[in-house]
Amino acid sequence: MKPITYHHRELDETQTEQVYGEGFLKWAYGNPLGAIALHGFVKRPFFSHWYGWRMNQPSTQQKINPFIQTYGLDSSEFAQSPESYEHFNAFFYRKLKPSARPIHSSDIVFPADGRHLGFQNASDISGVFLKGQKWDLATLLGDKDLAERYQAGALVLSRLCPVDYHRFHFPCSGIAEQTEVLNGPLYSVSPIALRQQLSYLWQNKRTLTKLKTPDLGTVLLLEIGATCVGSIQQTYQAGQTINKGDEKGYFAFGGSSTITIFEPDTVRLAEDLVHHSSSQTELYAKMGDSMAKAKA
Repeated sequence: MKPITYHHRELDETQTEQVYGEGFLKWAYGNPLGAIALHGFVKRPFFSHWYGWRMNQPSTQQKINPFIQTYGLDSSEFAQSPESYEHFNAFFYRKLKPSARPIHSSDIVFPADGRHLGFQNASDISGVFLKGQKWDLATLLGDKDLAERYQAGALVLSRLCPVDYHRFHFPCSGIAEQTEVLNGPLYSVSPIALRQQLSYLWQNKRTLTKLKTPDLGTVLLLEIGATCVGSIQQTYQAGQTINKGDEKGYFAFGGSSTITIFEPDTVRLAEDLVHHSSSQTELYAKMGDSMAKAKA
């Protein structure tokens, strides 16, 4: 399998992703015996719940410092010292100091740290991770009428790796409704898996929140579950006014994704996001960085 590369916005260079659990992913999604295990139990929620429970055990605290060193994390950003986390999961969904993720003055910011793909028209997305793969917006949203309303709107997929900051935030201001849960299995959302079948994104368990904004209409915010994600936790209060950059929730252990979808003709995505996405190259940017501007 070819390496996973992305463009790092801040450093303005192409980098190769250091994949956590790469050997297991290649076995599960590229080996016939792995496929049997994948469909027999790996994709099933009980497996991820068990793994999440395992990462809640005090003994996993010993994994924290080696993880920080292996993946070069900057512990000065952490709201707590590495030694203070009671288990690996607590470290995994750690909070950061507010100064670590300043919120850009742009109208819309990235909701999470990660590797992002942005498309100005959700109905014209093809070749994502593999030539010929297209989006199924109706299945993703679980609502054909809602999909028709947003099919010509801009869409941004933000993919988080296990090494990333795993709290997700609101990309713009407004009033958020109650989150809806759309149940499903828990396939990996690593490109190793998505190159095999993009539809894992709309098969997996996911959550959908409608954010009513003063200038952009209603923005759709989705969180996608994945293998070994113990849970998707929402920490915001429905019905209250939300400010751009406010925390929305967090993923427990595992890599995952968020998807942001806008009504047609409301936003213009950042130029570098569109440029790199047009060649199916993800753009790495942090939560709070500029993602889009409102159309005049």
